[in-house]
Amino acid sequence: MMKLKTKIPSLIPFIALAIAAIAQTAAGQTSDQRAIRAASDAWQRYVATRNVDSIVALHTPDAVVLPSNAPPIKGSTAIRSGLTEMIKTPGLKLHRIPTRIEVTSPATATEYGTYTESYDTPGGKRGEAGNYVTIWRKVNGRWRVALDAPVNPTPMPAQMPAEESDFIARSGNALSWIDFSPPGFPAGGKISVLHGDPFSPGPFVLRLSLPDGYKTPLHWNPSGEYVTVLSGGVQLGIGSTIDVGAAPTYSPGDFVFIPARQPHWVQARGATVLQVSGNGPFQPSVGVPK
Repeated sequence: MMKLKTKIPSLIPFIALAIAAIAQTAAGQTSDQRAIRAASDAWQRYVATRNVDSIVALHTPDAVVLPSNAPPIKGSTAIRSGLTEMIKTPGLKLHRIPTRIEVTSPATATEYGTYTESYDTPGGKRGEAGNYVTIWRKVNGRWRVALDAPVNPTPMPAQMPAEESDFIARSGNALSWIDFSPPGFPAGGKISVLHGDPFSPGPFVLRLSLPDGYKTPLHWNPSGEYVTVLSGGVQLGIGSTIDVGAAPTYSPGDFVFIPARQPHWVQARGATVLQVSGNGPFQPSVGVPK
């Protein structure tokens, strides 16, 4: 019994050191968790303010982003390009809520959470919600994103939805028209949907009514467009710049096919009606795709 009592005092310094080490580790993890949360919050602010440089700086040079249903984006140059395109999305709002931040080593950590995203389309406000995981790496004392993987749990739609079996007919004199005003387009255009939902995946047929002189900005669409001039006429040009002198004019009965992501512009020559068909989504975006 005496031997045991004499050993206990000798162990006290070691126990104290062990407790101190554990306390320091816990405090360090808490500090790291706060730093990671602050960096995650900064990422959201930079997206809201369209600050691409600051978003890229939050990533390691060899970072990888794994967007849902898209190829991986690797390295600072590719991430910058992808972010530049993303922040052009009209009305983009992105919000993340971290539910767990786990510091797995002095230099690595994992963040789990949920996200919501919304943006404007010609058919109105669209959005999605999902989960994400971010792997953080500590570089020169600062936490940086090494891998970011948002996951949209919504099942992918079939590549080609089944054709409808119901007979559909539309009277040209009884069509319902609404304003056609995608972000960046002038007012005055009208759209009438004949078949399908142009703003969702799947086949669609629509008509555009444009007043005389109506001119779109240079823009592109993520899917191909089959365009027939029904009345009036249009001057239509393709390419990364607008060259009015080189653009041909199309008259009633003329047809053009505009490939997906092909920049183009249109100017009405007289009151004009165009019929456009293709596979959605029909989402004109101003500018040139990256």
